[in-house]
Amino acid sequence: MCGINGIIQFRREKRTDLSKHLSKMNMEIFHRGPDEDGFFIHETEDYQIGMAMRRLSIIDLNTGKQPIYSDDGSVCIVFNGEIYNYKVLKNNLTEQGVKFSTTSDTEVILRLYERYGTDAFPKLDGMFAFSIYDSNIEKLFIARDFFGEKPLYYFHKKDNFIWASELKSITKIISEKPSISVHGLNLYFRLTYIPAPFTIYEDINKLEANHYLEIDCKTHTVNDHEIVQEFKNEVDPGLSFKEAVKKTHELVNKSVHSRSMADVPLGTFLSGGVDSSIVSLALAREKSSKIDTFSVGFEKKSFDETDKSRTVAKLINSNHHEFVISVKDLKQNIDNILLNFDEPFADSSSLPTYLVAHKTRQNVKVALTGDGGDEVFGGYNKYYISKLNQRYSSVVPRGMHYSFRSLSNSLFSTKDDKRGIRFKIKRLLNAINYEGDFYYNIISLAYQEEEMKALLKPSMQSPGVFNYYKDSVGHKANSLTDFRNIDKIMSLEGDMLVKVDRTSMLTSLESRAPFLNKELWNFTMQLPEDYLMKGWDKKYLLKESFKHYFPKGFLDKSKKGFGVPVGDWLRNDLSAELESYIEKDFLNQQNIFNAQEITSLVKNHLSGKIDNTFKIWTYYCFQKWYQRTYLHHI
Repeated sequence: MCGINGIIQFRREKRTDLSKHLSKMNMEIFHRGPDEDGFFIHETEDYQIGMAMRRLSIIDLNTGKQPIYSDDGSVCIVFNGEIYNYKVLKNNLTEQGVKFSTTSDTEVILRLYERYGTDAFPKLDGMFAFSIYDSNIEKLFIARDFFGEKPLYYFHKKDNFIWASELKSITKIISEKPSISVHGLNLYFRLTYIPAPFTIYEDINKLEANHYLEIDCKTHTVNDHEIVQEFKNEVDPGLSFKEAVKKTHELVNKSVHSRSMADVPLGTFLSGGVDSSIVSLALAREKSSKIDTFSVGFEKKSFDETDKSRTVAKLINSNHHEFVISVKDLKQNIDNILLNFDEPFADSSSLPTYLVAHKTRQNVKVALTGDGGDEVFGGYNKYYISKLNQRYSSVVPRGMHYSFRSLSNSLFSTKDDKRGIRFKIKRLLNAINYEGDFYYNIISLAYQEEEMKALLKPSMQSPGVFNYYKDSVGHKANSLTDFRNIDKIMSLEGDMLVKVDRTSMLTSLESRAPFLNKELWNFTMQLPEDYLMKGWDKKYLLKESFKHYFPKGFLDKSKKGFGVPVGDWLRNDLSAELESYIEKDFLNQQNIFNAQEITSLVKNHLSGKIDNTFKIWTYYCFQKWYQRTYLHHI
């Protein structure tokens, strides 16, 4: 696990000291790899290229130093992540006569590339971002894993191509601060995050998951390619549910086994929910000694669910570590956590995620998580709501719906941060859609499309902000398969994995997600949808595959997740800072927001008249980022 950086400078008369730039970039991501660093620089008549990395040593502690080179030095790689099937791939190559000089997974990628070129990339099972420079053909390849667990950003202008694991490495060395991307801005205020390939900046992109870039260093051309996986895409109606249960049990255990390889101490995050409980159980069953499990509790009992994690820890006989987080702990770390994302990011669960990672890192260097279980096995409440939309819109006339929605906005306005039944009814009615865009409304956690028109100045609006993703998945999302595909390319890549990667790596902890296994994803995509969600029973297949290990009904218990009362904080401790963000002169200088609209939203929230938690927290996180980025003040 590491962080990587790189630069290509094309114009000879504008070349600078690459070693100096790479050192600066590396220091920005020191937290991703505090164990060691590495550099590569090569110069030709037409260009000069440099690559660098910071390493967090997990496997091959003695011989895994990067960069790693081909035998003749013509091909070089820097790599961030883990390749879980590297031993199998290495054995196959060894049988073909390939020689290895290290025991690292990094060298396996290099040797695979030498053998198969870019056809090697689909063979990798893991989480990764890597760059390979091949001087034989004078090309650079940068690639990202199937789900996008590891980040990769790039900046391309006429004179330079720059890439990095985190945005801060790029913005640190480019000569001018890039302007705000209107498209990225609109994505953020709809979703509370910005999915690939967009960022908050013009001229800087994220490489999409399961893609690689091919950069021709002589012609300066950059081509984006999808990594073509050898998957079946059709549903297999011949597979019985009983067979699917058996196969699921086998694949989950196999994935946990592959994700548990490490030459350093390893444990699991154990929240007591379905996914983390199954991962912890599977790891405990395969290890000969006790495993370490880690959970977080809250002083505020309405947010605390440690009784569930204790039940599982006792069941699997783990060394259980429980940390109690106070509101004070969360507030003290707000700036450190939010600003580390380098662009606006408003998932408030990042705050406790960081704290549990920080506590866990004091005991182990690697933690297995339950992330991805909801996307792979159909576990979100929003999948229910999507079913409701289909039924509702088929029986309730459009005009009558608009009357209901208007009534709900006045009757179900909430004055607190509890997000109970009134909040959910209002959210459902506001998201109902008769054009097939319903699911995109459901995942818009902050502002709906019509609200964006009131929020932003006309010059800052970007109509059709989701069209890029609709072109990939389909403009009308109607099935559970559609919803899961949308979540994979948008909310999983842009929110969940960003949150886990940045918060865990900020503490130099490697997080691994066994459910994010492309073989497992491929298998569940071939199943009838009612195997995954039977009636209103979410994650039905997964729970049926492991229920015999747990007390009766345990896997059916609801889970709250990492709830954080940020709406209350904004009314109290953070209110002065929030009010500074609606000062007339500040808003006029920004020229982004309609002052009257945002001022009204903020004041209604501060007074307790209407709870606008999601909207105002999204606004607050943006302004905190904006102030640090453009006003050089935290």
